[in-house]
Amino acid sequence: MIGAITLLLGCQLLGELFIAATGLPLPGPVVGMVILFTGLLIRGGIPETVAKVSDTLLRNLSLLFIPAGVGVMLHLSLIEREWVGVTVALIGSSAITVALTALVMVGLKKLSRAGGEE
Repeated sequence: MIGAITLLLGCQLLGELFIAATGLPLPGPVVGMVILFTGLLIRGGIPETVAKVSDTLLRNLSLLFIPAGVGVMLHLSLIEREWVGVTVALIGSSAITVALTALVMVGLKKLSRAGGEE
């Protein structure tokens, strides 16, 4: 269990270090997830302990949103001043996500049909 948590946090740390060293405009934890994913691909599977720790974290994921909610409440006056920009960003990003998801699904459907005909 401790080893699995260490692995997850170690990958996040490597991602943070990579971003600090390169200056890329990416979140360190995202790079850490890519590092973890690559390692799991090379290994050929997910170790049982990592799966258990990950499942526990995912079951309690809602607790991780508490700091974000507190931050929103703390900066509510800023959100009130910038509500138009926030609203446009939320609607725009949601629309882009829906459109890209649809395009990916159409592409995958065409790809699966082409693969089935061979």
